[in-house]
Amino acid sequence: MSHSDPAAVRKSINTYFMVGAALLVFTAITVGVNRIHLASIALAITVALIIAVMKGSMVAAVFMHLSHERKWIYGALLLTLAFWIVLMSVPLFTTMDNIGTPIRVPSAAPAEHKGR
Repeated sequence: MSHSDPAAVRKSINTYFMVGAALLVFTAITVGVNRIHLASIALAITVALIIAVMKGSMVAAVFMHLSHERKWIYGALLLTLAFWIVLMSVPLFTTMDNIGTPIRVPSAAPAEHKGR
């Protein structure tokens, strides 16, 4: 954006005001949902997370100017996915590890007499 172009500056300022107004509306929704006391804790957490994701994405996209950094954002998302897969598979590595554990062989003890 050129700083000498008044139309572009006006458009940018309007975008900031619109996102600021949307954040105020979502804050009011957050307070309203808190006053309602939803029936289940799972529903309350789901609604809270949806509102938080909406507010966070607006802040990140507009105020942090991440909407113009598509290539870097996708790279960060792929890197996050790769680390998530590694971290989620760590418990699998610990349960699949058989090194150093003794092998259990069924005992060759004679069968008990059933005739008694």
